[in-house]
Amino acid sequence: MSPWQRAGNWTLAYILKPLAQLALFTLGSVVIMSVIALIIGVVLRTDWHGISILKTRPGIDLLRQVIVQLPSTAIDGVTIGFVYAMIALGYTMVYGVLQFVNFAHSEIFMVGGVAGYEVIAFFRDNKTLGSVNPVVLILLMIVVGMVVSALLAVLIERFAYKPLRRAPRLVPLIAAIGVSFFLQDFVRAIEALHRNEFNFSYPTDQVPFLALRQSFIINIPWSNGTIPFGASIGMNSVVVIVFAIITLLGLNYFVTGTKIGKGIRAVSQDQATASLMGINVNGMISLTFLVGGGLGGAAGVLFGLKTGYLTPYIGFFPGLKAFTAAVLGGIGEIQGAMLGGILLGILEAFFAGLLPYFPAFGTGYRDILAFGVLIAILIFRPTGLLGKRADEKV
Repeated sequence: MSPWQRAGNWTLAYILKPLAQLALFTLGSVVIMSVIALIIGVVLRTDWHGISILKTRPGIDLLRQVIVQLPSTAIDGVTIGFVYAMIALGYTMVYGVLQFVNFAHSEIFMVGGVAGYEVIAFFRDNKTLGSVNPVVLILLMIVVGMVVSALLAVLIERFAYKPLRRAPRLVPLIAAIGVSFFLQDFVRAIEALHRNEFNFSYPTDQVPFLALRQSFIINIPWSNGTIPFGASIGMNSVVVIVFAIITLLGLNYFVTGTKIGKGIRAVSQDQATASLMGINVNGMISLTFLVGGGLGGAAGVLFGLKTGYLTPYIGFFPGLKAFTAAVLGGIGEIQGAMLGGILLGILEAFFAGLLPYFPAFGTGYRDILAFGVLIAILIFRPTGLLGKRADEKV
């Protein structure tokens, strides 16, 4: 095989194919939810032959509102969906190797976000934030968040989980919950002593690059005039999506295309046999926590850049949703974690966009509906959308 053929095969396997999967997952989820939203808008619009099936807010043409906000809703859903996917990858990697749910991963995500905040706050406090190259600043925040979270994950595995590997599965699960509570209050105490606060606002408004927004809007004909169809996308959303895609591609290559990745997959299949084949099982497990923690830390920084705020307790709900996304996609499957995160983010965004138009509901019900859809999917597909059924040998 010539070098050109090898390069072509490498590009196809580790760049084009994963990108095609991501595009398929994303576009498929957006199209399905858009069609459902439009159907809801047609059926429940207030001026449908003068009949209102489900009472909306007075003077609201639901179909018109759905069309107007469709692009921005899709962008928001994809953005937060990629963040969920990155957190879910940490869950699914650890579960794939140890068959263990690391519930402390949500706090590892939080610590990464706080580490990224400390970087941007350092430049802000020194009055140099506006003069720092924004690309360098963002990369520095992400690298620091990844390093801190990765090292923290390895320490947690070494001192909290490794001594319990031969214990019943419930024991390390309880230990993970204990580590989670410890990290919440530990970070709160440290930041309270250091800054006399523990609610952090990312000063992204002081970084002109992150404050940039680009609008893509066209006017389309409507019964009583025209309606704007398009979206305004912020640079923070672009940063989240681009970095998440690069990270997911890198992880796919690391796990499927490197010798170390093959070692991790061998340990996930059979630790005893992998050990007999000369693979350092403890080293592979630590490396899995290192990579998963780094992904969680990067997701924490991206979440902070997207939402603009963090607290020591912020990890609970994103972590819970990311774990749900991992289960939805098929826990233990990297592609499943991607699909589950993207799908959950889009579901959440579309429900958040529709519910405010119904006085009996509100955005607080978005999680109920999103998780209701996920439950319905899991009823018919218990192993997740991409999960494989594992037959137990007797």
